[in-house]
Amino acid sequence: MAAHMKPLVLHAHATGPNPVKIAIALEALNVPFVVKSWDFSDDPEKGVKGTAFLQINENGRVPALVDPNTGVVSWESGACMNYIRRVYDSGNQIGPSGNSAQDLVDFEKWEYFLLSTLGPMTGQVNWFRHYHPQKNDDALQRYITQTYRCYDVLEGQLQKSGGTSILPSRITTVDYHFEPWVRQHSFAGLSLDNYPLITKWLGLMGTREEVQEAYCKIRAAAGK
Repeated sequence: MAAHMKPLVLHAHATGPNPVKIAIALEALNVPFVVKSWDFSDDPEKGVKGTAFLQINENGRVPALVDPNTGVVSWESGACMNYIRRVYDSGNQIGPSGNSAQDLVDFEKWEYFLLSTLGPMTGQVNWFRHYHPQKNDDALQRYITQTYRCYDVLEGQLQKSGGTSILPSRITTVDYHFEPWVRQHSFAGLSLDNYPLITKWLGLMGTREEVQEAYCKIRAAAGK
């Protein structure tokens, strides 16, 4: 990267899975960035529902990504990730490995499967297990079942690579999208005992430098 490049600002939370994936991609591409940590309150200066953050993302969610080099502000993890690839991955290090229509669709369908299904289902498990004010076993069981269904789909896909990457060619941002959500299985009270390839893939992802550095920076910014 150019020496005069200003670091991007990644707005995050210490435990949220979505900002981590953006940090992983930035680390993989050696794009300089700093992390600004927020809490989940409506505190005007510190909370994602406060006036300061709502000027960055009116939806009041992390991640948000501010690029002082271009003036672009993005939010929603899919939009942030795609911005990074368009602007900073000119060598296509972390995008689709091929240019065929099937290569591009395969990349997008697994990205969207995480964004629209596995991630939200896991999030609902976390909500009803840890945060919902009233116990609701029916809702919790529904989302547990749906998350395990997603694990079934992911386990099948990982057979194509022997558990080394979600797309059989190489590690891409698809893997970065999935890693923080699957890593939350213990917090969600879910087991990987029936998913040996997911277990293998998650272990391999945890050894990657860009993954380790991303988690370190997110935690450090939150004082963890």
